[in-house]
Amino acid sequence: MDNTTEGKWDSLPLKLNHHILQTLDELKFTHMTPVQSACIPLFMSNKDVAAEAVTGSGKTLAFVIPIIEILLKREEKLKKMQVGALVITPTRELALQISEVMDHFIHKFPQFSQILLIGGSNPIEDVEKFKEQGANIVIATPGRLEDMFRRKADGLDLASSVKSLDVLVLDEADRLLDMGFEASLNTILGYLPKQRRTGLFSATQTQELEKLVRAGLRNPVRITVKEKGVAASSTQKTPSRLSNYYTICRAEDKFNNLVAFLRQHKHEKHLVFFSTCACVEYYGRALETLVKNVTIHCIHGKMKNKRNKIFADFRALKRGILVCTDVMARGIDIPDVNWVLQYDPPSSASAFVHRCGRTARIGNQGNALVFLLPMEESYVNFLSINQKCPLQKMSPVSDVVDVLPKVKAMALADRAAFDRGMRAFVSFVQAYAKHECSLIFRLKDLDFAALARGFALLRMPKMPELRGKTFPDFTETTVDTDTIRYKDKNREKQRQKMLAEQKAKATTDPPRKKFIKNKAWSKQKSKKERKKKNAAKRKRAEGSDVDEEDMTELLNDTRLLKKLKKGQITEEDFEKQITAVPKTKGKTEGSSQACNSSGDEAV
Repeated sequence: MDNTTEGKWDSLPLKLNHHILQTLDELKFTHMTPVQSACIPLFMSNKDVAAEAVTGSGKTLAFVIPIIEILLKREEKLKKMQVGALVITPTRELALQISEVMDHFIHKFPQFSQILLIGGSNPIEDVEKFKEQGANIVIATPGRLEDMFRRKADGLDLASSVKSLDVLVLDEADRLLDMGFEASLNTILGYLPKQRRTGLFSATQTQELEKLVRAGLRNPVRITVKEKGVAASSTQKTPSRLSNYYTICRAEDKFNNLVAFLRQHKHEKHLVFFSTCACVEYYGRALETLVKNVTIHCIHGKMKNKRNKIFADFRALKRGILVCTDVMARGIDIPDVNWVLQYDPPSSASAFVHRCGRTARIGNQGNALVFLLPMEESYVNFLSINQKCPLQKMSPVSDVVDVLPKVKAMALADRAAFDRGMRAFVSFVQAYAKHECSLIFRLKDLDFAALARGFALLRMPKMPELRGKTFPDFTETTVDTDTIRYKDKNREKQRQKMLAEQKAKATTDPPRKKFIKNKAWSKQKSKKERKKKNAAKRKRAEGSDVDEEDMTELLNDTRLLKKLKKGQITEEDFEKQITAVPKTKGKTEGSSQACNSSGDEAV
């Protein structure tokens, strides 16, 4: 801990409440981290702060302690339904974690109550809990919080409750501004009082964050905390005690390498990142069978109600594997993670840094390893330049065994496993096509046959990206995949019923003309937009049902309207001319020509 500390808590210029110091002692936080020593005095002396510090540097305590101190110093005590502090964070896991830390501290301050407002629970239950218990501190995700502001009909007037707000904290602020969060955040900020303290905490600064700093903070103090020993000119974004590695392996060997690595590190705690929810489902289930005597959990964004429990269970483990998507990449503090394994590189370079930061937290040692295909090796240089994140090459994993035949056997034994494999492959290809770093991760460079072998597929899926291609290097199974049955008898019964209905329909209905999708699924959106534009063009080219005389009148009316707007004619003149008897057709044609030279823009 020596090179991560900045003196003891009593060395702060502003004295902390003795109950807070007691709690810090109980939690064995004897020394401050740099971000804590920089933020706490400023926040407590009523400054707005925008703090950037490497992930795992102790940002949570940097705002939890000032929140309690500010609320304690209020002239008027907070009533049951008055919210004094609001913490907004992008994921429910991070919200849970902050809530746990806050609980430790307000345990000694019974006058304060807190509520957690996150997805995965019934919103009506949250409304009832708030009405019954009240809350002075709210920790929330943007979607659920926005929903709570709209629950006035259910008897909750949150807009009135936040009028007493003293402190707003946006944790992982850069991600809060990602697509999907910005609209909710703007709605929420509209309800909050302007006179408040605001803290923005993140591991990376972005242009969007800069806009928010300018718009939402009055004279903010900017805090950038670098690791000790890192040169001032450098802006290394990963913890200094993190050993960051990469390994190169072919697509068909990648999963074998992962299994061999996990078997050799059974007594450690790992996070394994995949690019899509479908890949987590497929490979996670396969790992449960292939890596024996190890607890394996899966977590991804499409899980709704189970995520909170899975996250809590994994945090409590001394050793085990969590297979996940980037839903676990930000701000999550899981104790004693030994390895972060990136099976698929993330779609954005900044997410790479955040994934790595799940280990080597608060001065502990940690390791990260990314698996790259031979054609992706230039990503290493890109990360070093773009993210100030140097990687060292790891020698190939030893004692690698081919486990793919076992994965194939699982697909042959249960249609559910076969379906998962097909979905995982398709989702991976779609995600690869949308990679932010498209100069390195190019779809046209992918060897689909090798990739399908690495996914242990029984046959190639039918998808637009593969249409018209042949794969002599890929051997399909001789088994008719339609005959593979679900182990779940009810599911198989449903499938057989559906197949029978389709067969009956085919014999009675005339054959329908097949609609062929010419473009890859990843391009479908642009195709729809193009079709819309073409249809509008056609409509203009073909003209409408309005005859020439009516069209001329319309042009004349448009011209008059333009004149009125420019103040060239009075409203009275406009009314007279617009209601005048139409001229003869011959004259109208002449005036139409005159109008066309200047009226095209208006039409």
